[in-house]
Amino acid sequence: MKKLNQFDTLVIDEFEEDKFHLPRHSHTYYEIIYIIKGKGIHRLNNNLLPYKSGDLFVLSTDDEHYFDIKQTTRFFFIKFTDTYFNSNKKLACDEFLLNTPENFMRDKSLKESVLKLDSYCASILKNTIDTIRIYNSKANISTSPIVFHQILSIFGLIKESLQQQNIKITGSGIDNDQIISYIHQNIYKPKLVQIKTIAEHFSISQSYFGSYFKRNFEISYREYCNQLRTQLIEKRILSKQLSMKQIAFEFGFTDESHLSNYFKKQRNVKPSAIKQL
Repeated sequence: MKKLNQFDTLVIDEFEEDKFHLPRHSHTYYEIIYIIKGKGIHRLNNNLLPYKSGDLFVLSTDDEHYFDIKQTTRFFFIKFTDTYFNSNKKLACDEFLLNTPENFMRDKSLKESVLKLDSYCASILKNTIDTIRIYNSKANISTSPIVFHQILSIFGLIKESLQQQNIKITGSGIDNDQIISYIHQNIYKPKLVQIKTIAEHFSISQSYFGSYFKRNFEISYREYCNQLRTQLIEKRILSKQLSMKQIAFEFGFTDESHLSNYFKKQRNVKPSAIKQL
C-alpha cells in the first residue's frame, strides 16, 4: 500500500482486499476513496455506511474509519496534504480559493450517508477515476494540471449531487485570525492554550493542529505561545506597576519562583535583571 511521506503532496493508491489491512484509524492527510468493485460496510466515525461499486467517500484529518469487507473489494485512494492544493492555487478557480477542498471535506453531512449520484454523475465520476488511474503511470502526478483538474471535478460532482438533494455544505474552515485572537485572549490561562484544548475548540485533531499552525505561521505553536507570554510578562515587569507575585498570578504560575524560572529559560536572564532596566 502506498503511503504519503514527508516529500509527497499527492499519492494515488489502488488495491484489492478480502479483509481491510488496517484497524480503525485516522490520518494527518486527506483521502478521496472510490469503490471500483465489492461490497461491505464503511465504518466512518460513528456511522455505518453500506458501500458498493461506484460509491465515493471523502475523509479529512478529523475522521476515523475502517472497512468491513463483505465481498472482495477493489479500492482507489487519492491521498493528499493541504499543501497539494495550496501549491496549485494558480490552477484553481476562485470558488476553491475561498472555500478550499480541505475545508469542504470536513463537513459532517458528507460522513452521515453514502453519497447519492444519478446515472449521469456516476458515469462521469467513473470516467474521471479512470483518467486518474491511467495518468498515475506518469512519474510526477503531484504537479500535473490534468490530475489536479480531475480531482477538482470530483468535488464538483459531489457539490452537484448535494444540491440535487437540497443538502447545504457549511464547511468548517480554519480562520487564522480567529486562532490568533483565541491565543491572545487566553494566554493568561495555561489550560486554555494547551494544544488539546485549542484543537478541540476549533474542532480539529491535535496532531493536525500542530502541523497546520507551523505551516501557516512559520513557527511552532508552543514557541509562539512562549514568545507571546514572555513579551507580555516583560512589559508587565518594565511598567513596574505590578509585583512579581501579581504577575505570576495573572499568568497562571504557581508562584514567583515558577515565573522566574520560566522567564529565565525563555530570556536567559532573571526577571530581577529586567526590573533594573
